[in-house]
Amino acid sequence: MVCKSSDRGLWVMGVKPESGREVLLRSYLETGGYNCCLGQLDDLAESRPLGIVLDISPFSDDGWGLLLKIKENPATRNIPVLPIFLSESGAVGGVFPVAGFFTLPLDETHLLDRLAIYGLTEEAETWDLEALIVSRNGEEKLAKTVEKIGFEAVMAYNGKEALALTSIKPKYLAFCAMMLADMSAFEFLEKLRLYPYSGNMPVFVLLKSEMKDGEKTAMSRDIAHLVRKKELSCEEFLSHLRRRD
Repeated sequence: MVCKSSDRGLWVMGVKPESGREVLLRSYLETGGYNCCLGQLDDLAESRPLGIVLDISPFSDDGWGLLLKIKENPATRNIPVLPIFLSESGAVGGVFPVAGFFTLPLDETHLLDRLAIYGLTEEAETWDLEALIVSRNGEEKLAKTVEKIGFEAVMAYNGKEALALTSIKPKYLAFCAMMLADMSAFEFLEKLRLYPYSGNMPVFVLLKSEMKDGEKTAMSRDIAHLVRKKELSCEEFLSHLRRRD
């Protein structure tokens, strides 16, 4: 079912209508108590759904392009997006639950507003808290922004360095470029989740303002090796969402 402007449930995006690839995913979402439909970008700003489940696999309908357009548009960038990997037949192969996305160049006001809404700035001036920034470019503006609200900015230039720094001293939150020299942000997130001291750390992903087709293809292929050969069960998928009984 294609979304109407009045549909306020979860929108499934990155899947072509009539392809049938969304059938299993929709059944999982409906089991979890969610109303869902296939959404189109042109209707998103007016409808403002509860959230978006976005296919970013190599079989998606420009999932990466959709993600960037959603997050660079002030009218839609605050809508939560859950990236997933759907196989060519529609099996749910992976879920990548990041805390949120920010586009570069950084909109400082938007970043500070979102961190405040998430409740992540309340203790920054009271306690000695560190914000980890993982990017080969350093992201000096981001570092200065988080320091303004009381965090100590700790820089890492690849995933291995970031994991080492986190093992020495737990960080309060992290910002990570989508693609690092040695791994993707999603692989970094999965490695963090293996350790109890970083398992609940919020990780925000930084998106480039432009993505070439080759970059999109490379990112889709990069996350493919994170996906299990066996598809996720309904229960496993819903563990990443709040059930609506």
